Amino acid sequence: MAGAIASRMSFSSLKRKQPKTFIVQIATMEAEMEFNCEVKWKGKDLFDLVCRTLGLRETWFFGLQYLIKDTKAWLKMDKKVLDHDVPKEEPVMFYFLAKFYPENAEEELVQEITQHLFFLQVKKQILDEQVYCPPEASVLLASYAVQAKYGDYDPGVHKRGFLAQEELLPKRVINLYQMTPEMWEERITAWYGQHRGRARDEAEMEYLKIAQDLEMYGVNYFSIRNKKGSELLLGVDALGLHIYNPENRLTPKTSFPWNEIRNVSYSDKEFTIKPLDKKASVFKFNSSKLSVNKLILQLCIGNHDLFMRRRKADSLEVQQMKAQAREEKARKQMERQRLAREKQMREEAERNRDELERRLLQLKEEATMANEALMRSEETADLLAEKAQITEEEAKLLAQKAAEAEQEMQRIKATAIRTEEEKRLMEQKVLEAEMLALKMAEESERRAKEADQLKQDLQEARDSERRAKQKLLEITSKSSYTPMSSSTSALPAELPTFSLISESLSFDFKDTDMKRLSMEIEKEKVEYMEKSKHLQEQLNELKTEIEALKLKERETAMDILHSENSERGGSKHNTIKKPQAQGRRPICI
Repeated sequence: MAGAIASRMSFSSLKRKQPKTFIVQIATMEAEMEFNCEVKWKGKDLFDLVCRTLGLRETWFFGLQYLIKDTKAWLKMDKKVLDHDVPKEEPVMFYFLAKFYPENAEEELVQEITQHLFFLQVKKQILDEQVYCPPEASVLLASYAVQAKYGDYDPGVHKRGFLAQEELLPKRVINLYQMTPEMWEERITAWYGQHRGRARDEAEMEYLKIAQDLEMYGVNYFSIRNKKGSELLLGVDALGLHIYNPENRLTPKTSFPWNEIRNVSYSDKEFTIKPLDKKASVFKFNSSKLSVNKLILQLCIGNHDLFMRRRKADSLEVQQMKAQAREEKARKQMERQRLAREKQMREEAERNRDELERRLLQLKEEATMANEALMRSEETADLLAEKAQITEEEAKLLAQKAAEAEQEMQRIKATAIRTEEEKRLMEQKVLEAEMLALKMAEESERRAKEADQLKQDLQEARDSERRAKQKLLEITSKSSYTPMSSSTSALPAELPTFSLISESLSFDFKDTDMKRLSMEIEKEKVEYMEKSKHLQEQLNELKTEIEALKLKERETAMDILHSENSERGGSKHNTIKKPQAQGRRPICI
């Protein structure tokens, strides 16, 4: 009885100790995950769990986004998950996305997983036309996306039509030109072929380096109204705050760099931006909802913190991450070089094997031809022997007839006719018999000569047969020796030589190696700056090439604005630099 009571008490205490949980579903740019989240967990607990699962250390760029009646909001780190205005049905859905964007992706994004997540998110924004991208840049970005997915271009593998099912260009760009999918693929492949040797992370970084110069990259837009009630757009990004006309999201009317802003605050729906210059006017605007102001302030604080952080020395954690990234990059580069050498050796061995197989096939063909020639020689010799035998029999027959003629002549001579007439007749017959005998003798001699000639031809045929047999013996002995010795040294069926080489290779990350690698990286940066000009020239060439196929009536407002900006040489960076160079003037919007 006492044992039963004790067991019930232990079971009830265990039940009380078990924390209550609910299911959350996290969607990244390429996968979905489910977690059991405790009711007491704050946003940071769930966020840290997701980052640990992904192996992500550069957590300051990302956040967990959720939807409230088609309005986007971000999970707060210091607030309980269930205290947010999230749906109560399980699983609770969150989206793991980049919340803040770097100014310079190549310098700030250290981990490969960070680069990959940014690449997927920016590519989706461009294809969904959330970020405007001009046609010629779209083709170049598509070529880097193909390099990241398929690796180096191989004409034997990547044949015409291999990009037919890929979504690589915004629909706006496709509809703007009278070009078939095959024509777009041809231009993308032309760029793709120039990216040989770039690994996936390198191709994705090149993609981000081009995308970060787009006017709408990394900008969060919000509808606002100024004091006069005019509708405007507020843009928040890594460089500062920007004010736009609703019809023009590319070129801001004015900008507030983070280093020129003293304070941002809101009261209910009114938002206030105070410049660092106290003589400058304070800019105030109204948003549609209080929650929008909260989101704007949240983005301002995060972007400003990162802006100031970039201008300070890296923290110990970031220094360690960058050192590990450099070592990892050096290791990967050495690994790629090793694989490239092994690939080259394998290709050379395969070429040698193909050459040996071709030579062996050639030797087999020569042996077959020699064997056929030998058979023809044997047949010719048999025919000549048979013909010589027939000629010899004919000569014997002619000799026999000549002997019979001679006997007949002797008989005629012995039988003399007394009368002159018979004598003359007999003499004439004798003369004819002599002439016939002479002809028979000549014919017999000619036949004898012909028989001698045939015997000589037969001897030559037998000599030719003996030489053909000797040549066949030589070819057979050569083909049985040469391929065996070559195959043991060059045929790469299992390639034991390569495995021995692979097992004997070792790499030590010495200081001299790291210094040399650092010098190579600096050299690559200089080369990249030199290539930028060439890249721009290529983009202009592509733009000129496809300009003739453009349908002017299908141009969007963004296309027209981008063309005007290009002619003026304007960009979001220039817009920020102008107020800094000219001094802040009173704001009139």
